[in-house]
Amino acid sequence: MELDIYVVDAFTQQQFGGNSAAVVPLTHWLEPAVMQKIAAQNNLSETAFIKQRQRGQYEIRWFSPVTEIDFCGHATLASAYVIFNELGYQGSIEFITQEVGTLFVDQLDDGRIEMSFPNQCPEPLSEVPNALREGLSIAPKQVLRNRQAYFAVLASEEEVKHVRYNSGLLKQLAPYDVVVTAKGETADFVSRYFWPANGGDEDPVTGSIHSGLTPYWANELEQVNLRARQLSERGGELYCQLCAERVLVSGYGQLYLKGRLFIS
Repeated sequence: MELDIYVVDAFTQQQFGGNSAAVVPLTHWLEPAVMQKIAAQNNLSETAFIKQRQRGQYEIRWFSPVTEIDFCGHATLASAYVIFNELGYQGSIEFITQEVGTLFVDQLDDGRIEMSFPNQCPEPLSEVPNALREGLSIAPKQVLRNRQAYFAVLASEEEVKHVRYNSGLLKQLAPYDVVVTAKGETADFVSRYFWPANGGDEDPVTGSIHSGLTPYWANELEQVNLRARQLSERGGELYCQLCAERVLVSGYGQLYLKGRLFIS
């Protein structure tokens, strides 16, 4: 069996920036174990598998090198980039997911890909787990959580840049990941994302977590249009908008690779 594969750098206008995702279009679903092996072999933070239902409508599933993921933003952007720019489709896309409903995606006039996510605003915690408290080198001033991650709010962009983390301790927070965030100096807000329980140590750019960061910072900063930066080594830029029960997250993509997979 031969399959097409694409690798796209998401949330960046610079090649070798942002977060890389593989995209594998399918005509029928493979066994989950096979998709997991492909994702492990790719060894990128995510591999997205997409299967067309009808024109403009696709089922999508995401796999990290170690497990299937409920929700991934940057691999959704990469998948839409492939559909728009490599498969020749123009118009709105609906991605049907197993866990977070339907994701709506459009390509804007400036080339950005805009994704409509469910609003996943985090809730404050009254009790902070010891693994989180001891797993970060800087104590957060507030901790919240949504269905995806713990949100550790720090005092400044400098603290977000320089905070260190203990992967072994943060892994104890499974199934939750950890995002550290602060009001930004170079953007409206900044973040870094650690996910040792579900795929790796630090994720370069995490689109999905901005479905929670956006409503949090929209409330804190009293504005609904926000520009965000993820302060990983590769870095990424995201444009966010709060729209009641939905969150719009957009960014650019850069094609890095296209080729063929040979599966026996």
